[in-house]
Amino acid sequence: MRTERLTAVTVEMPRVPHLLDALDDPRGLAWVQYGEGLVGWGEAERIEVEPGPDRFERALAALKATFASLDVIDEVHHFGSGPVAFGSFTFDPTEEGSVLIIPSVVVGLRDGRSWITRIGGEPELDRTEAEEDDRIRYWGPSAPEMTWLDAVARAERAVRNGELEKVVLARDMRVWSKTELSPRRLVKRLAERFPECYSFSVDSLIGATPELLVETRGDGMASVVLAGSIGRGADESEDEALGARLLESAKDKVEHEVAVRSVTDVLPRFCETLTVGEPALLKLANVQHLATEIQGGMRQAHSALEVAGALHPTAAVCGLPRDKAMDMIRGLEGMSRARYAGPVGWVDAQGNGEWGIALRCAELDGGSARLFAGGGIVAGSTPEGELDETRIKLLAMQSALG
Repeated sequence: MRTERLTAVTVEMPRVPHLLDALDDPRGLAWVQYGEGLVGWGEAERIEVEPGPDRFERALAALKATFASLDVIDEVHHFGSGPVAFGSFTFDPTEEGSVLIIPSVVVGLRDGRSWITRIGGEPELDRTEAEEDDRIRYWGPSAPEMTWLDAVARAERAVRNGELEKVVLARDMRVWSKTELSPRRLVKRLAERFPECYSFSVDSLIGATPELLVETRGDGMASVVLAGSIGRGADESEDEALGARLLESAKDKVEHEVAVRSVTDVLPRFCETLTVGEPALLKLANVQHLATEIQGGMRQAHSALEVAGALHPTAAVCGLPRDKAMDMIRGLEGMSRARYAGPVGWVDAQGNGEWGIALRCAELDGGSARLFAGGGIVAGSTPEGELDETRIKLLAMQSALG
């Protein structure tokens, strides 16, 4: 960690018409929904978070110390102004790869206001962006589809036998290109195709998640739980019929209720009031989800990162009971999830922030990438049905890759 004190200065700027067009670095950071949010580049500080069960506590302590070392001049005083850290964490606490980055430059757009935060001097950037290859080559999954189908069948049997209530199994798809894949180009496409999602780019993790793990503003808290999915129809009539089928599905209702409970069981630790909505349809470009909105009033302000760490992993991406589901995932998936299904988002020096679950995403490595998708297994789940669900979900990143 550096020893000299730096100054973080935030000032209003002319309205940015398109936030991602203001991202000056092809490998920069982004968190955007409906065209608003934050983009950043450069690294005033980078915190590599070591694995372990207390990693969120250690990450928060290191982040607080870093923020405390800054002299802050904030002339905007808005949600996301001042110094912020972008971050993403691995799904499994035993795996390496979790990171927090405080950018040297952040541009924000929210509620019609635009601002820029600078920490230290202007960062040196490599602004080159390779010409895009004409097509993406599909390399295949880490585990054959037949192996994954067998894993789903074994997981469903365990649930039916009462060993656990739910488990989520994911699979990946590896792709490659002759040229380096551009995070900025991909996150722009995702934001255009899925404006209602949180499109993100954090240290080569790119995606568009519909699931808000937690948002905190002062002592207010919000969360959106998703579980239970079905495709979109070819026309309005078919689409409405599919949505009605999802709302009436006993299997999906169970899967969704378990996911909601995994969140509402944790939040009373922070909240004195809690309002839980009814399940409703969330319609995205390629899929429909059952979604439940949760609002809470916290007894005192807590950092969004702290709450995200307490909630992760929810039953929407792991299962219930949590420890049994995690053990089953490690034994059956046959791959590392890396940062897929882990918390991704941002937090400021006051603890305000937004953290989602890294879904509909890909880990980039030069010209190659791993795409991820998963499905919740409850009693009555079928291997073929879960495979179809993952194929639909993989379309989000496949469409961005072209």
